[in-house]
Amino acid sequence: MSTRVSVCLPNRAFTFVLASLLVPFFLARPSLANEPRHDNQSKVVGGYFEEWSIYFAGYNIANLQANGVADRLTHLTYAFGDATPTGCAIADSWADYQDPSLPSVSGATYTGPLYGNFAALQQLKQLHPNLKVLISLAGADGFSAAASTAAGRQAMVSNCIDLFVKGNLATGISAAGVFDGIDIDWEFPSAADTVNATLLLQEFRKQLDALGKANHKHYLLTMFGPAGQQNFSNIQLAEVARQLDFFNVQGYDFHGTWETSTNHASPLFDDKQDPDSSENFYIDYTIRSYLQAGVPGEKLVLGIPTYARGWTGVPSTGHGLYQTSTGPAPFPSSDYLQTPGVITYLTLTGLTGYTRHYDYRRIAVWLYDPGTQTFWSYDDPVTVWLKTAYVRTRVRGGLGGAFVWALKDDDANGTIVKTMAAGLN
Repeated sequence: MSTRVSVCLPNRAFTFVLASLLVPFFLARPSLANEPRHDNQSKVVGGYFEEWSIYFAGYNIANLQANGVADRLTHLTYAFGDATPTGCAIADSWADYQDPSLPSVSGATYTGPLYGNFAALQQLKQLHPNLKVLISLAGADGFSAAASTAAGRQAMVSNCIDLFVKGNLATGISAAGVFDGIDIDWEFPSAADTVNATLLLQEFRKQLDALGKANHKHYLLTMFGPAGQQNFSNIQLAEVARQLDFFNVQGYDFHGTWETSTNHASPLFDDKQDPDSSENFYIDYTIRSYLQAGVPGEKLVLGIPTYARGWTGVPSTGHGLYQTSTGPAPFPSSDYLQTPGVITYLTLTGLTGYTRHYDYRRIAVWLYDPGTQTFWSYDDPVTVWLKTAYVRTRVRGGLGGAFVWALKDDDANGTIVKTMAAGLN
């Protein structure tokens, strides 16, 4: 894959070149016995592990140990548990705690009665005792219904804590100690949910603190922090932040094939050349909005994608950027996402016939093939490195850290996660 770095402003081009040289160095350097690792890092180095990773992707918790990614993570968030009007439910019992065939993380045989991903997480935590594992709960309708009354909030929180934090999965099967907290993936509270969402988070914090007091432990509470004024304006950001350890702030999906024109999917900054600049679809606007609303910088953890979004039928003007398209880009048959307009970083690294282009103003990268008129927007080690610099310097003391969606979509070496971790150290 050929490389073309824009050099319109020498100092910014130099930054890209320097980052390109430094990233491989930090990825390849050996770990020293006394070198600080995730056990005492101050920044969050997080990643989402999807329960369905074990199916089409063939990606297991054991992969995180084998490729060294687990050594770099401070937080792993498991997606998803189901949020229902009455509490929580297991989304996939086979993947979560019944599958006896998953590869061992530690080399020890799974003896049951706990199997599946939860048993693998249990082994991972034995190897990495300071790694924090959270269960992510999803289901907008369930959250909305449960949050609408005090009784509903109390019942939901109690049930979710009992199922996942206390680990009461089924008769004779316990996952106690697997999860260190709860992540609320409410996409998205409506205007009618605004006050109730705050009350629900307060209830989660109250009950988690009560359990923590009894167990002499702090249980984590995090929440997906959406981009887009139309989304985060429905959340009382400062008050919700008081209940949270941190927001997982959306740093991706600013553009995609729900639109007919190409654009950057995860740009850090804006540019007047962007036809959609008035929409404020970029990371710094989102972060600035949360800060201005009163959210402390250390409670903002920036999301980084490990997948690309793409279009086809794109004219070569501007190497395809800000151009019309005829539809989503086709995906290679080997890509396990099997979704038009989306491929993993793993797949993207194997593409041929493309030229790589950097947008130094927006801190963004894309691939374009004039032969097939195909355009892919994504993050690579250079943009990830520069985004971690932004995390470290955006406010005094820096933001809280960064995370990826999702761990399975990185390349086999975990390059994006390792770059992120190196940049945050």
